[in-house]
Amino acid sequence: MSKILLQTTITEHADDWDISRFSLLADELRAAGHDVTARNRVSHGENDPILSRLDNLNFDQLWLLAVDVGDGLTDTESQAIVRFRANGGGVLTARDHQDLGSCLLRLGSLGEVNHFHDKNPDTSRMRDDQDTPTISWPNYHSGANGDYQPVLTEEPVHDLLRTNASASGRIEWFPAHPHEGAVSACVPYATVLAQGRSTVSGRRFNLAVVLDGEVAADGRPMGRALAESTFHHFADYNWDLDRWAPSFVSETPGTQIKADPSRLAIYKDYVRNIATWLHPATRDRSPAVKSITGIA
Repeated sequence: MSKILLQTTITEHADDWDISRFSLLADELRAAGHDVTARNRVSHGENDPILSRLDNLNFDQLWLLAVDVGDGLTDTESQAIVRFRANGGGVLTARDHQDLGSCLLRLGSLGEVNHFHDKNPDTSRMRDDQDTPTISWPNYHSGANGDYQPVLTEEPVHDLLRTNASASGRIEWFPAHPHEGAVSACVPYATVLAQGRSTVSGRRFNLAVVLDGEVAADGRPMGRALAESTFHHFADYNWDLDRWAPSFVSETPGTQIKADPSRLAIYKDYVRNIATWLHPATRDRSPAVKSITGIA
């Protein structure tokens, strides 16, 4: 079992992507046996009492949902997160299109693998979403909210994508989103985990990048990390349209997940795999992987 901090980068806001929009993710992690603290920032622009001391608290993992417009972390918080990884803590980050979540750029190598519009720009400058002109690049159209997108990956399949619930033995579908962000394996120890394909241009883009084997300045192994192209892979609305979205979401939703929830059930093995894989090495990850996912 891991002690997980599931954290957004904004304060409580009922009409935004605050932590209440990720309740199904929190429930899934708790059902897998993890101790989950799900929370928003206490205030904006001031050091958060948890994030700013993360490296001194007893969390094993940070799942950071970067739902801000670039100002979601203070310098003190960013430094605490970097130290947390240097101490062996596992970190997941998830952002979205354009500059949404660009506060992640302060997180060292984990920040560098995230590309935005104004900072650390995505070199492809791809704006796939033609239906929402107010959203600029990077945005990759993997499908409508409420639909599935196929997951493209190379052999051998990474442990994060393994499952006993599909004939192929791997996770084949992720929740789709009309404007995913950009992540790349542009630093040492980074590897592309999975790719998607734009429904507009046909272009392949990265869905997730893993960082594994990185060493801190003092020679200690750093915690594993996973950078997701969008937090919509985990949002309630993208798992269950009946949970609704903030009022500013204008895109027409799809129907595939509601019509066939079996593929979403298999996708949830990915969530459980992440929590196992990110668990600090000092707590012996391997047995937990077998007990949660059946991976040999």
